[in-house]
Amino acid sequence: MSDIKQLISIIIPVYNESESIGFLLDEVINVMSFHEFNFELIVVNDGSKDTTYQVLKELTLKIKELSVISLRKNYGQTAAISAGFDNSKGDIIISLDGDLQNDPNDIPKLISEINDGYDLICGWRFDRKDKLINRKIPSKIANKLIAHVTGLKLHDYGCSLKAFKKEIIDDIKLYGELHRFLPVLANIEGARIKEIKVNHRSRQYGSSKYGIDRTFRVLMDLLTVWFMTKFLTRPMYGFGFVGILSIFISFAMSSYLIVLKIIGEDIGNRPLLMFALILGIAGVQLFSFGLLSELLIRTYHESQSRPIYRIRSINSTNQN
Repeated sequence: MSDIKQLISIIIPVYNESESIGFLLDEVINVMSFHEFNFELIVVNDGSKDTTYQVLKELTLKIKELSVISLRKNYGQTAAISAGFDNSKGDIIISLDGDLQNDPNDIPKLISEINDGYDLICGWRFDRKDKLINRKIPSKIANKLIAHVTGLKLHDYGCSLKAFKKEIIDDIKLYGELHRFLPVLANIEGARIKEIKVNHRSRQYGSSKYGIDRTFRVLMDLLTVWFMTKFLTRPMYGFGFVGILSIFISFAMSSYLIVLKIIGEDIGNRPLLMFALILGIAGVQLFSFGLLSELLIRTYHESQSRPIYRIRSINSTNQN
């Protein structure tokens, strides 16, 4: 039996899932009721074009735990998840897809791991029921690349079935399509993360909203996350180092050309002269970008009263 004071928020973003959402909510309610969890259901309708809105409107009359957030248009999964996070009240937040491929029976396992002291539990679809060419292979490549670049070793970054402590969600701001990098963003905030195997089921209704083109979007987002991981509080270390290196190389080349000029050689038509000039200009620009980035980062942290550290706990002995 769970602690009745502990509220669990379950967030389900949906887009054109009118056929599956009713079955999914029934499964979730059965699991949560069986384990006697105190819970709320938040379904975010991400501008669906089918009858999802009407189905959800009818379900709100039958399910007292259900709240439906309908977005004005299709903003994408990141925005839908963010809307769910912003409107959740739970101590623990669970996210899962609305297409019935995530198994609600795994939810109690995730909650148990969170209560054991972890901040984020990630599902691992170890026996994934998706097409090999356009889903499984690109996903496997992306997972290995993300793990290598970010240093956070997970098998499955794309699994929507995750459990979060509320305080971790409060520290994370989502933009663009960064929902698939939630574990990396949580890791930046100092979260304790664990990955567990979860069941994955074949799609029964509708079709996948993702194609192989998603791989290229992942690569673009990965560059953003890599920069945040390495240089979020010290952008000068990135831009400044490359800038100073370019200036140094340009200075060395220019010195060599000046020596040639002194001894009487013609340097006007040498490609090295143009290369030295380009490196020098680029170095100055990169160094300047580093200074501007430092100012922007300071403004970012100070305007939000956002410290550059995170405190997990404070233990002290007060003596009178």
